Parts: sequence; structure tokens; C-alpha cells
Amino acid sequence: MVKTGRSIFLILLVAGISPGVHAEKATVTIQACGPGKPISPDLVGIFFEDLNYAADGGLYAELVQNRSFEYSPTEQPDWHPLKFWDLQRRGGGDGSITVAEMRPIHENNPHYALLTVRRAGEGVGIANGGFDGIPLTAGETYEASFWAYQAFMGQMWGRGDNSKPMPVTVRLETTNGEVLAEASTQVQGRPWRRVSAKLKPTQTVGDARLVLLAHETGGIALDVISLFPEKTFRNRPNGLRADLAQTLADLKPKFVRFPGGCLVHGGGIRRYYDWKETIGPVEQRRARRNSWGYHQTMGLGYFEYFQFCEDIGAKPLPVVTAGVCCQHAGSSPGRGQEGLPMEEMPAYIQDVLDLIEWANGPATSMWGSKRAAAGHPEPFGLEYLGVGNEDAITPIFKERFKMIYGALKEKHPEITVIGTVGPFASGQDFDNGWAFAQELGLSMVDEHYYVSPQWFWDNLSRYDTYDRNSAKVYVGEYAAHDRDRRRNTLRSAIAEAAGLTGFERNGDIVQLASYAPLLARRGHTQWHPDMIYFTATEVFVSANYFVHQLF
Repeated sequence: MVKTGRSIFLILLVAGISPGVHAEKATVTIQACGPGKPISPDLVGIFFEDLNYAADGGLYAELVQNRSFEYSPTEQPDWHPLKFWDLQRRGGGDGSITVAEMRPIHENNPHYALLTVRRAGEGVGIANGGFDGIPLTAGETYEASFWAYQAFMGQMWGRGDNSKPMPVTVRLETTNGEVLAEASTQVQGRPWRRVSAKLKPTQTVGDARLVLLAHETGGIALDVISLFPEKTFRNRPNGLRADLAQTLADLKPKFVRFPGGCLVHGGGIRRYYDWKETIGPVEQRRARRNSWGYHQTMGLGYFEYFQFCEDIGAKPLPVVTAGVCCQHAGSSPGRGQEGLPMEEMPAYIQDVLDLIEWANGPATSMWGSKRAAAGHPEPFGLEYLGVGNEDAITPIFKERFKMIYGALKEKHPEITVIGTVGPFASGQDFDNGWAFAQELGLSMVDEHYYVSPQWFWDNLSRYDTYDRNSAKVYVGEYAAHDRDRRRNTLRSAIAEAAGLTGFERNGDIVQLASYAPLLARRGHTQWHPDMIYFTATEVFVSANYFVHQLF
């Protein structure tokens, strides 16, 4: 369908003409002799990677930071399991908090806190201020929850009378201790149990904290201490921040690529992103170091990604590694790209095949039943799967990619497998990647380029000369990086608009495209520019956002 208003706007934009403003004379040539090439119905999507605190502290609506006591110095030098938690001793109370691993809630979630109350006073407990403060809206409902058991009763560790519960107050407070909302709960017995309470704050504040206070001598074990707004996007449990998710939905993306990017490599061959560790109950998911230098709770996991795609009418496009790590990481400095040992490849390939069964299999299948147990008995309808990301096209890569691709084509010929042609728009890996794609008969490859606005102008005809009988193209990551500290500028947005018209003009070649990066939390960025910036309470969209909204 031709969008006439948009087309006229873009003609003026790319030509450098602003209606109502004097401009130099420009010439626009329109070829009206016949219809152009059909535009891919899935052309413009979004690429989500947990970079710049895009997930935890961002799109994922959890308001507590380090909820499972899994922060580690391997993520940041001053981090530890009690980072962002403060001991509270109120009104003469006395006690301590330590970290334990003896009776974890699950093997994937090994650390938890032990709160010992020696003198109750007006309460002994812990407090968390979230990500730069917890934002609260007066009158809105929030669910606080935590997992707990009685860890110290009487004078004997792990023994004693279970009939006497530990009373626990759950509060939302200002930084000076003013109570905004509170609820009374209790912890009783030795098994881990989930405790929850609904809280409705009386004030709108941007820097509140969540406080748990125990009121009897003894002790409790605590883990997965959480606070969620009741109003998440589409009111999903364990859901997404409503305003950020709606901002993404307003782009009307045709697909969502996730979870990365460089993120899928994980910073080493033994740390790649494992989709199986991101599904199931959140307390059983394995948190990991983020490749960008912070923490992933995996609360935003594969089920949540697929559900979000369905909620906004976008096709899911997950990415898995090609059995190699990033050439710039390796398991130790200087070792570069490494591959999984060949004897481990069959198990890894089965993990990839299991992903398709989880997404598309019937609820009676092994992995389809896990999807159904999470609340989605119907298949998600996966069509695309990315294998690899910006990999150096080496013999190590080729051998493993061939194995994965061969298994996918044999078992799931209905899936469009998207390969990689390296990290740049040209060069040795690009050329070798394309040659390898042609050798295998790949149906689509993923091109990436972060380049100057001028590059976009100079390459408007880039795809005009591509072989129409070869693989199609997914421009999976691109952005115009302007001078002046790589800021978002109108010039960069116009350059990207020009590039997008080239994608449309070559719709028989360019099937998919997505800008990157997508999200960035102010004060916690590792990359510039980004399409959308946000704080705890506000969302700021760029000129680049509005350009992509046009398409």
C-alpha cells in the first residue's frame, strides 16, 4: 500500500526541503513508468538488546534491584550479593544480615539473605531503593512479594517451634522514613514459601524504597524480594513497564529481534545466552552477568519476549549463537573466537531444535508443554531464527554453523534461518560471509552497519546491484552516527530515512530492517546514540524514532 502523505514528506525531507522555509532549489526525479518492486510486509521491526539497562531497570517492570542477592564482583568490582540492600534497625532493634547458600530456593538461584533478629525493638530488616530510587504513583496498586522460611528459632539453628510465625511488615517509604503504604505479613515454617502483599502509596514520589521489617527475635531466610506495579503492559504478571512498552508498540514493528546482539555470546564460550535458563518460574531462572557489564535477572526471558511480540502484533525473531563466542571476547583475554568442543555440538543443536518445539510445538510435546504450563497452550508461530551475530567467518565458525543449519533444514524447513556476514558493511568477513551463504543456499543473511550520515547518502543505491537470485537481506543493526559525540541529530535521522527508502526500493532484496540500539536509561548507558531514552518516570524519543515510525 502506498502511503502518499509519508512519501511526500520523505521526498521533502531527503531533498532538504522544509515546507514554509526558504530552501535552495532542489530537483526530485520520480520514475512513474511502472510499479516498483514489492515492499516486504515485514520490513521494519525493532531490535531489543539488554544494553544501557534496557531490561532490568528498564522495560522489565521489576522495581527492586538485586532482588535475588546474585550481584557479583564479576559484574562490577564493587558489587556483591548485598549490594543495594541496607540493614534496618528501628526503635532499639538489633540484628544482622548475611548471605547464605546452604538451602537455596533452587540450584539456579544459589544465594539468599539470612536476617537474624537479636532484639526486635520496632523492627529489624532490610531496605532496597531500586534503580536510582523506586518511582511510585499515588493511588496505584503495587504488589510486593518475597520468598522466605524460618531460619532460626529459639536457640537452635533450623530447629524449634514452627507454630510461632515471624511477623513481617512490608512498607513503601520515602528516603526520610515517611511511610507511604504498608501491610502486615508473616513467615512460618521451614519450606520456602512465597509471601505477597498489595500496597497503595499515598504520595507520588520518584525515590521511594521497599522495606521489610521483622518483629520477633529469631531469623528468616529471604530471596526474590520483588515489587511490581499492578499496571504492567497489558496487565501481564511478571510484565513490562507500561509506558516504555507502549512507546515500542507505537512504532508498530512487524517483528522483534531479541535478546541480542553481542548479548547472546555472553562474553565467552562458556557464558553464552541459554534460552532454557530464561523460562519457567522466575525464582528458578539463572541470573547471569550481562555482556555489557552489569546484571541480568532473566525475569525478562523467552516467554516474556514471545508474549510481548504477540501483544503488539509483531513476529518473534530470536537469535542463538552459532556455537562460537564473539571474536572480541573469548574465554580469556586475547584468545578471540572460540568454538564449543565438537563433542558438545549435538547437545547444543538439540537445544536449538528444542527452542522451535517450545515456540511452535503442540501443548502435548515435551517443550510445548512447558510453554503451555506458563499460560500459552497455543503455539507462538515462530517463522524466523537468527543463528550467529557479527561473527568472524572462520573455519571454526563455518564448521559449527553448517551443523546447526543442516539440522534446522532437516527438522524444520519451514523456519527461515538468518545467517551472519560479519560486523561491518564491507571487508573480509562480509565477503566471506556472503560467499559462505551462497555455498549453503541460505535464504537470508544479517548485515550490520554503524556509519556516518554521509555513508547513507553515498550508498542509496547499495542494494540496486545485489544478485536477485541470492540470499535476501536483513539489515539487523544500523544507525547513522553523526559527528559531535555521536548524538542523535536531525541529520542522522534524515540519513536513516534515506536509507529506508533504499530498502523499500529494493524490497525484493531487503526483507527486514531494525535500528540499533533501541533503549537507553539515562545515567546508565554504554552506547550512543540510541532511539529511545528513559528515566524511572519519563520516556524521551528521538528524531530517529519519529523517522522509523513513518515506515
